[in-house]
Amino acid sequence: MRIARQPRYQQIALQIAERIVRNELKVGQKIYARSTLATTFAVSPETARKAISVLSDLGIVDPVHGSGVIIASKQKAQEYLAQYQEVETMQDLRTQIMQSVESQRRELANFSSILDKLVDQTEHFQKINPLTPIEFELEKDSEKFGMSLGEMNLWQNTGATVVAILQNQELIVSPGPYATLNQGDTLYFVGASDTGQIVQNFFYGN
Repeated sequence: MRIARQPRYQQIALQIAERIVRNELKVGQKIYARSTLATTFAVSPETARKAISVLSDLGIVDPVHGSGVIIASKQKAQEYLAQYQEVETMQDLRTQIMQSVESQRRELANFSSILDKLVDQTEHFQKINPLTPIEFELEKDSEKFGMSLGEMNLWQNTGATVVAILQNQELIVSPGPYATLNQGDTLYFVGASDTGQIVQNFFYGN
């Protein structure tokens, strides 16, 4: 049993209760003088007094005026220990939850930091390599399929300049306005940093 987090007098009260439960101290047995308890547990007489007061308030011992206390109830000692263990369990669970929350907070902060670095590096890459084409595969069906680039006004609607189309395993470089698009084609285009998302929305909506 872990009692290090309890005040010293509560530790002493718990240890006395444990001895009662283990029959090391029996009901009806007298414990003489607080000074004896103070010596036994290496604490001050005041600390021993507080420990006895706890046990007395719980009905575990009965004070005998001027001559110590008498062990009154093993059952109440058991109830006291059981209650303490429940409190300890709740405190342990709370500690585990708080540790888990703190761990997740650190992991989220680390993830956010990594994501910021990725965004910064991506923007930096796009700035120094503005003509590196964006690859966009037309996997799903779209109402734009079958239309030519000119008919759908792709550049006017998205700002994307198409530099190539991969169609039926054939790469069409610098396609003209009459080139049509179909499901399964792959577009290669250049544009601003947000052009990829705009093209996505253009073909498939938000």
